[in-house]
Amino acid sequence: MSDRPPFHLAFPVGDLEATRTFYVDLLGCREGRSAATWVDFELEGHQLSAHLVPDATGDAFRNPVDGHGVPIPHFGLVLPWERWEELGARLRAENVAFVIEPYVRFADQPGEQGTFFVRDPSGNALEFKSFRDPARIFATE
Repeated sequence: MSDRPPFHLAFPVGDLEATRTFYVDLLGCREGRSAATWVDFELEGHQLSAHLVPDATGDAFRNPVDGHGVPIPHFGLVLPWERWEELGARLRAENVAFVIEPYVRFADQPGEQGTFFVRDPSGNALEFKSFRDPARIFATE
């Protein structure tokens, strides 16, 4: 864990077992504490709390960004480039459907980044992105 404080996010899911499979088996999260209606996951040092909500659906609005309809809301991680590529390849090999396929957004501009979006079994949108130069994450020029 880094010296930065971990982020916490609680979100609704419709099926805890399908959620466990997605977050542990596909994304490589470590499962933490749980009860009959929720389960915690460790995602790169951050705490995700999946709460069982009957009929939960992550149907999202779309916002146009760089020619793609980005699902809103969404959450995710900024990964080192090689890990971003590996995760995209692993999800593709497991036949996970991409909402937005892996590609380079804002090519040759400030903020150039690799990005892709997937949904968990409850429809929650996740974005995984990467910057070849991590110092450019907040670049405006």
